[in-house]
Amino acid sequence: MSGPNTDYDPVEVAAVSPAELETARDAALAAIAAATDLEQLKAVRSEHAGDRSPLALANREIGALPPQARKEAGQRVGQARGAVSKALAARQEVLEAEHEARILVEEAVDVTLPTDELVLGGRHPLTTGAELIADIFVAMGWEVAEGPVIEAEWLNFDALNLGPDHPARTMQDTFWTEPADHHVVLRTHTSPVQARTMLTRGVAEGAPIYVVCPGRVFRTDEYDATHSPMFHQVEGLAIDEGISMAHLKGTLDHFASQMFGEGITTRFRPSYFPFTEPSAEVDLVCFVCRGVDAEHCRTCRGEGWIEWGGCGIVNPRVLQACGVDSERFSGFAFGMGIDRTLMFRHGLEDLRTLFEGDVRFTTAFGSEL
Repeated sequence: MSGPNTDYDPVEVAAVSPAELETARDAALAAIAAATDLEQLKAVRSEHAGDRSPLALANREIGALPPQARKEAGQRVGQARGAVSKALAARQEVLEAEHEARILVEEAVDVTLPTDELVLGGRHPLTTGAELIADIFVAMGWEVAEGPVIEAEWLNFDALNLGPDHPARTMQDTFWTEPADHHVVLRTHTSPVQARTMLTRGVAEGAPIYVVCPGRVFRTDEYDATHSPMFHQVEGLAIDEGISMAHLKGTLDHFASQMFGEGITTRFRPSYFPFTEPSAEVDLVCFVCRGVDAEHCRTCRGEGWIEWGGCGIVNPRVLQACGVDSERFSGFAFGMGIDRTLMFRHGLEDLRTLFEGDVRFTTAFGSEL
C-alpha cells in the first residue's frame, strides 16, 4: 500500500491565485481612495469588503485547496483583506472629519443678525382645561374655590368622615411631611377645599354654597400610561336647602355636554365614598359611538359608557363637622380627574405626555382648547 502523495504542485482555485487577489485588492484600494463622502464609502465597503465581495469569496474558496496549499493561500487572502480594512478605516476617519467641518460651515448661524420672528409659546393644556371647566360652572352661577396642596390631616381626612382607622387612608397611601406629629400631608384629593369653604362661608346663617375646586393632588400611584403620583382633580360642591340627586344629575349632564358635545349624558352606578351618602360612580355615554354601535367601538370596548368620576349627596357627618346645619341644609358633591377628562376630550393615549414638558406637545394645543 503506497503512502500519501506530497510531491505535487498544489491545484490553485482561481479566486485565491496571487494575481486575482492582487487585482481585487488594488480595485478595492482604488475605490476607497476615490470615495468623496461617507455614503460613497459605505457603498465601497459593501462592494469590496462585504460578504459578497471578491476577497470574501476568495476566503471561502480556501477550503477547496489541498491541505498543503491552504496556509499560503490563507496568508495571501488575509494580507489583502487586512490592507483593505486598514484603508477603509483611514478613509472613514478622513471623510468624517471633512463632514464635520463642512457641517460647521454649511449650518453656521449668525446669531448677531436681527430677526422679527418670535417663538410664541402656548399655555399648558391642563391650565386651559381647568379654566374651561371653571368657566362652565361660573356661567351657571358657581364660584371657583382654591386651597393649599399641603394640607392638614384633619381637613384632608377626618372632616370628610375618613377617621384614623378608615381603610380608604391605606388605599390612598399618602405623602406625609416631617415631623410626623404635625399631621400635615400632601392632599390626596381636592375635597379639603370643600371643607374649608363650608367652615368659612357661614352656611349656618343661610348663605348657600356653589363652588368648583380644581387643583393638583398627590397619591403614591405608579407612573405609567394611566397613573401618576401627581395628577389634577376638579371637585364640585353645592350646599342649599332642598338639594337632591336630581340636581346632581342635571348638573353633571350639563357639564358632560359642555365638555364632550351635545347629547352626551351621564348615568349613576351605586358606589361608596365616606363623604357622600348615597354615593355613585359617574359614567359618560361613549362620545365616539354614542352608545349606538358599542359592540364595535374601541373607545368604550362594547360598554357604551365610559367611567368618569364619583359623586353623591354630602354625608350629614361631613356637614356637621364643618359647622353646617344638616337638618336644614343638604348638598351634593362630585369629583373627576382633569387629566382623564382631557385624555377623553383629545384622544390622548398616554397620561405621561401631559407631564413630561415637551413643548411640541404643549404648542400643538395653541393658547386655547
